[in-house]
Amino acid sequence: MSRPYSTLIMGASYGSLLAAKLLLAGHSVKLACLPEEAELINREGFRVRLPVKGREAPVELDSRDLPGAVSADTPDKIDPGKFDLVALAMQEPQYRASSVRGLLSQVAALKLPCMSIMNMPPLPYLGRIPGLSLADLKPCYTDPSVWHGFDPGCVTLASPDPQAFRPPEEPVNVLQVGLPTNFKVSRFASEKHTAILHQMAADIDAARFDAPEGPIELPVKLRVHDSLFVPMAKWSMLLTGNYRSIQPDGVRSIRDAVHGDLERSRAIYEWVGEVCKALGASEADLVPFQKYADAAKGLQKPSSAARAVDGGARDIERVDCLVKRVAAQKGMQSPMIDEIVAVVDARLEGNRKES
Repeated sequence: MSRPYSTLIMGASYGSLLAAKLLLAGHSVKLACLPEEAELINREGFRVRLPVKGREAPVELDSRDLPGAVSADTPDKIDPGKFDLVALAMQEPQYRASSVRGLLSQVAALKLPCMSIMNMPPLPYLGRIPGLSLADLKPCYTDPSVWHGFDPGCVTLASPDPQAFRPPEEPVNVLQVGLPTNFKVSRFASEKHTAILHQMAADIDAARFDAPEGPIELPVKLRVHDSLFVPMAKWSMLLTGNYRSIQPDGVRSIRDAVHGDLERSRAIYEWVGEVCKALGASEADLVPFQKYADAAKGLQKPSSAARAVDGGARDIERVDCLVKRVAAQKGMQSPMIDEIVAVVDARLEGNRKES
C-alpha cells in the first residue's frame, strides 16, 4: 500500500459502506452528516453488515476495529482542503441544504477530485459527455445551481450497484448490505486523480477481514474503468426496478416490480440501454438484462425512492426524468418511460400538496 489517502464522504448512510471498505484498506475517512449522526459515530463508530458467500450470518465491520481512522462532523465544521478525494454519497435533494451547499462550493473552488456514488449523476459529470445540453437537464435536479463552479474533469461517477439500507429497528450508525456488488467508477480526466482511484481499488482488493477462522476476503470492490458510460448501466436497473417500485397508490418490492411482468421489464431495461448507446456506450459497458433480473429476485424491499415517496417526501432523485430528457435529445421516446415519470410526478405532487 502507498501512503494512506484521506477521503471526505458527504453522507453517512450509504457512504458508510464505502467508508468501511476504505478503512479496512487502511485509509482515513471523514463523514459529513447530521449533528446527531456525527455525535453517535464519534462516540460509538459505525457498523456495516455484509453478506458473504458460504457464511450463514453476515460479517459485521465495526469501524472502531478497522485499520483506518474515521471521524464525523457537520458540513459547516469541515475544512475540505485537508482531503485527497471527496465522495458524494447523499441523496441529490440534500445538497441544497445551506451547510451542505456551502461545503460543496468550497470543494468546487479547490478543484478536488469528486467521486459520486449517487444514483443521480452530478451535472458536471454529464458535462463530460459530448453533445449533451445540460440546460435541458436542469429541471430534473432539485437545485441545479449547487453544481455551479465545478470543473467537469474533476467529477466522476461510480455506479452505486451495491444495495444497502439502514434497518429501521437499529441505531442510525448501522448499515445492512443486501446485494454486495461492486462500485464501478469511471476515470477522472487527469491521470493524477485517476491514480488515487487505482490505488484505492488495489488496497481494497488486498484487504482481508480477521474472521474467527482466519483472514477472509470481503465483497464490494472498487473497479476503475476508462469508459464514461459504465456507471450508466445502473440507469436500466433504476428505471426497470427502483422507480417501478413506486405505484399510483402505494409501493412494491423491486423484485415484484421486475418479475411481475418480466417481458415488460425486459423491454424497459433494453430501451434504456439503447439510450446509453446513443450517448456513446458500448455493449460491454452495460449489464445484460438476465443478470439484473436474477439479482432482483433477492431485492424483497421497495426501493429507497419508493420508501421516500411513500413517507411523504417532496423531492427525490429523478433519474427517471433524466433518462426521458436525455433520450429526447437523441430523438428517442418511450410510452413506458413516460408512464413511469408520470406516476412519480403525480405522487410527488400529491406529497407537496399535503405538506
